[in-house]
Amino acid sequence: MDKTDFRKTLRHLYAATGAIAEVTVPKMQFVMVDGSGDPNTAAQYRTALEWLYSTGYALKFAAKALGRDYVVPPLEGLWWSKDPGDFTARRKDEWHWTMMIMAPDFIPPAMFEAAVAKAGRKLGQPPQSLRLERYEEGRSLQLLHVGSYDDEAPVLARLHEVEMPARGLTFNGHHHEIYLSNPRRTAPAELRTILRQPVRPV
Repeated sequence: MDKTDFRKTLRHLYAATGAIAEVTVPKMQFVMVDGSGDPNTAAQYRTALEWLYSTGYALKFAAKALGRDYVVPPLEGLWWSKDPGDFTARRKDEWHWTMMIMAPDFIPPAMFEAAVAKAGRKLGQPPQSLRLERYEEGRSLQLLHVGSYDDEAPVLARLHEVEMPARGLTFNGHHHEIYLSNPRRTAPAELRTILRQPVRPV
């Protein structure tokens, strides 16, 4: 049985360099959970990740049983705050987030519901915001950040305050991060994260 790796088949979305590139992101399906607060300390953030991974792998095994095997895509996050400066200032208690893992288009709602039920046998009651949802970003700028998450501020400042105005662009959606590295197995200086910002003309 062939195994699809979306980091390869959607390479333009899941691979990047330190140079800022423009991409068009189509409508894609995700397993999502919402929350707020510092991801390093908020209990609901840990709960969100537990449910995302448990549900994501339950979907993978259910699809494999039907002959559609794939590599579970990386964790992603949408981040926002009432004050955009909260990100560059790293005021993490003010952050809001939607953590998510891409689910292939061939995953139907019934399979998702069965996967949630399976995860619930281990984890209990799911978060109210746990859902399968389609999300479209469209025109976006993205680049690869190598290093600690806390070292993203200068990169984001360059993207938001220099590159976007120079291209005549403004914000058109939440800040998006794609985590290509496992932080429990990777030194902070070697973490690889795609930073993406949906944009539109001013």
